[in-house]
Amino acid sequence: MPTDLPLEVCFRQLHRLGGCLWLDSVARGPDQTGRYSFLTADPLETFRVDAAAPDPWPRLAQWAHRLPSSHDPALPPFQGGIAGLFGYEAADWLESLGRAARHDLPTPPIALGLYDWVIAEDHDRQQRWLIAQGIPGRDRDARRNHAERRIAQIQDCLAGHVILPRAPRAPQQWPLEQLAAQFPTARADGLTSNFSPAGFRAAVAEIVAAIRRGDSFQVNLAQRLLHPQTDHAEALYLRLRQANPAPMGGYFDGGTFQVLSTSPEGFLRVRQREVETRPIKGTAPRTGDAAQDRELVAALQASEKDRAENIMIVDLMRNDLSRACEDDSVTVEKLCAVEPYAFVQHLVSVVHGELREDASILDLIQRCFPGGSITGAPKIEAMRTIRRLEPTARGPYCGSLGYLGCGGFADLNILIRTVTVAHGWLQVPVGGGITAQSDPAAEEAETWAKAEGMLRAILPAEAMR
Repeated sequence: MPTDLPLEVCFRQLHRLGGCLWLDSVARGPDQTGRYSFLTADPLETFRVDAAAPDPWPRLAQWAHRLPSSHDPALPPFQGGIAGLFGYEAADWLESLGRAARHDLPTPPIALGLYDWVIAEDHDRQQRWLIAQGIPGRDRDARRNHAERRIAQIQDCLAGHVILPRAPRAPQQWPLEQLAAQFPTARADGLTSNFSPAGFRAAVAEIVAAIRRGDSFQVNLAQRLLHPQTDHAEALYLRLRQANPAPMGGYFDGGTFQVLSTSPEGFLRVRQREVETRPIKGTAPRTGDAAQDRELVAALQASEKDRAENIMIVDLMRNDLSRACEDDSVTVEKLCAVEPYAFVQHLVSVVHGELREDASILDLIQRCFPGGSITGAPKIEAMRTIRRLEPTARGPYCGSLGYLGCGGFADLNILIRTVTVAHGWLQVPVGGGITAQSDPAAEEAETWAKAEGMLRAILPAEAMR
């Protein structure tokens, strides 16, 4: 049914329900990227595993198989289903990568919910709907009755007729000495990194040397910035989405942690067996000066290093998609196009495919996860290098937030430009692709350009330097 309340107003009320998930498109991108936003909470069931659990992917496949096939083509694509987080370490059950050096601020590698209702917004049509699937009703009448009750319940919550739980206090902060070694940064008071500047540059140089030996073509390396939690996660997210608007952002409350993302990058989009991935590789800053930004775009387009970085990941994603898509259906629709965002501009490519009849959306995710743009190539060797050189586990960063909806629809982002709130700390990982042409100092500087929008939102202005 239609609803008039803006999603931000709905979020301010509903974030106190457990499992709140807002797949939030603040900025529009090309090719329908960012057309829809979705808000839901209070899942019927949850699927959460920790790093020591047995392989969860077969159990998840059984769970996904239960999704209804019903889907109204007149409404936005997510109309209920499985949604939430695939953290980067969800790949540990898919490949043999070795152990992370430290899980010092642990979060679950997979945290999903079965959501039977959603508030969906079509930004093109400027319309919103409150949709309920009627899960878990077994027949049409039972599902209709359940959906009507659920819609009434959510409307009561939005109208303030239901007393929702109080916002929890910020959790007790885990002591710094319990964490991996931290190094002060020159950018803000209280902001540390799991790399020293010299250590990050040395790691870049080590990757460059390995690439020149022929071990890899490209490796993504990230430093994790860390700051004490200073505000509730939902308040931080509302500031973050304004400071760094993006088409593939989102908020997810996992109970003991929250994910706050302003990602520009789509990982996998499925529309009834039509598959799309949008890898980003190649970055230049935005200065606010139009003439200077045009010069930076021209330099980005002319950069052999950045184009090579992008094309390598396009080849990797073509290979990954071909493992679940029809033969000869995988095509490159766009190569190294420039897309501007709030603080940076990127080279973006688009690859399409058609899912095989004998492959499910979850099969596709397993063949492609995590996205090649945040690993490198060859993927497995690059991920082993990441595991060896990065001092801490990535957690949600470089995983995916999104949904597997009813009727064969799915949309997942790549969790870059993402803050993880856990154990009283804000984690702000930032990285980039390292190639044989990489300059260690320039690669470190690029990570700070990517961090700028997030730091402006989460740190007081007087702390920034």
